[in-house]
Amino acid sequence: MTTISPREKQSFSIPPLENGDSLTSPEFERRYNAMPHLKKAQLIEGKVYMASPLRFEPHAEPHANLIGWLWSYKIATPGVRLGDNPTVRLDLDNEPQPDAVLLIDSQCGGQSHLSDDGYIEGAPELVVEISASTATIDLRDKKRAYRRNGVKEYIVWQVSDRQFK
Repeated sequence: MTTISPREKQSFSIPPLENGDSLTSPEFERRYNAMPHLKKAQLIEGKVYMASPLRFEPHAEPHANLIGWLWSYKIATPGVRLGDNPTVRLDLDNEPQPDAVLLIDSQCGGQSHLSDDGYIEGAPELVVEISASTATIDLRDKKRAYRRNGVKEYIVWQVSDRQFK
């Protein structure tokens, strides 16, 4: 006789996240948490986006360079915190997972804070995306969501086009 663990039973009753699903933030998190093997999914304007595998040159190497640049700024600036691929709870329709964020610690007057379960809630001061295949999403829906929620600075590095927007 095969026994099924409580976690496996739960996963049978929770539909998996699918690219393009229209969900609220609580439903997005419920489905995301039921898929521990999933590396990156975002909710942008109520729509689920799931990342493709990342190649070295158009994403991984620029991402590492970006983190180095932001880390240098962080260590020279008291009260600033750096995050690599954090989930950001912006509002009921938006939980992006940007490539990098800088935020001012809430104890130093920052506009976001960490929730009890470790997620960023509210708008980081700086959000940065490395954009190759995701430029349309990054420069339209994400940009509108970040602007509406009070992100102070938003940088999209279009590596293939050698542009910052």
